[in-house]
Amino acid sequence: MTATELFLFILGMFRMTRLIMYDSITAFLRKPFHEIVEEPLPDGTVQSFLHIKGSGLRHWIGELLSCYWCTGIWCAAILYIGNIFCPIIFHPLLMILAIAGGASFIEWAVEKWDS
Repeated sequence: MTATELFLFILGMFRMTRLIMYDSITAFLRKPFHEIVEEPLPDGTVQSFLHIKGSGLRHWIGELLSCYWCTGIWCAAILYIGNIFCPIIFHPLLMILAIAGGASFIEWAVEKWDS
């Protein structure tokens, strides 16, 4: 693997992980495993907590989807193994995710620069 390929995998894995864990477009994937619970605090504000639903496999998947590092490992494995065994599908997917990941870093830098 070249340094360029590694860089593309890192960007793609970053974007895929954020897509699965945080983006509203994939909320339907998390909904069977997560519930947001809001609790009022003594000062009158409300704090939200993530509650993992169920037990057994359902709870395990919920734990997985609530941990950025865990989800990142699985995303990296899916992208890498998929690219080895089915590059015709996974290479374009990797490129799209890497481009989106790079764009998100640029957006972050622009926001920091503007503030």
